[in-house]
Amino acid sequence: MNLILIATAPVLIILFYIYYRDKYEKEPFGLLIKSLIGGMLICIPIIFGEQWTASMLLPYKNNQFIDAFMDAFFVASFWEESFKLTAVMLLVWRNKNFNERFDGIVYAVFVSLGFALIENIMYVVNTDNGLHTGIARAFTAVPAHAMFGVMMGYHLGLARFIGKHQSFHLFNAFFYPFLFHGLYDFILMSQSKWLLLTFAPLMVYLYIRIKKRLLQHSNDSVFKPLNLSDD
Repeated sequence: MNLILIATAPVLIILFYIYYRDKYEKEPFGLLIKSLIGGMLICIPIIFGEQWTASMLLPYKNNQFIDAFMDAFFVASFWEESFKLTAVMLLVWRNKNFNERFDGIVYAVFVSLGFALIENIMYVVNTDNGLHTGIARAFTAVPAHAMFGVMMGYHLGLARFIGKHQSFHLFNAFFYPFLFHGLYDFILMSQSKWLLLTFAPLMVYLYIRIKKRLLQHSNDSVFKPLNLSDD
């Protein structure tokens, strides 16, 4: 039970933070729960998709870095970000409550962390040192999934409300999470001490990038009083 709590706590903390950052017009609790559960359920097709792709790529694996690249981008990142985006589109894209740009971030993060919750529990419970794994992932994998969700939601907000170049923004809603998720996994899967030196700078860069994205959509909220400035 303690391991389940360790796996769950960072997800809940980030969810509450995103909910708090949606300052001007909160999303319906029921739709948020539906998005979270949707993210949990996509674990099933993702597992099958990743297993199928891994088996297809097996004959081409003969190099440490190429193997890590294929596993990071075409096994993990592709399937996970594809189904996250599909879940958001099916659950909320046409929903009347998706009525400002920041909502895209909220719903995408809830879907992403629904997936991250199940993934985190599986990692923590099925490893010999679950406590160490849970603590490490609380500061790495779980925030990373949330940041990928912010990237996705940021571009979904633009696609829904900018009114032009919608296809371009929808493409970016997949491309940027796919790119940075793949890069994140590639650094770790490569097991290269030189590449691992870039891991902390990558996380710092993602944090700065995500903070700007949150601030931008929050400042652009149609529900924000004109005399208020965000921070």
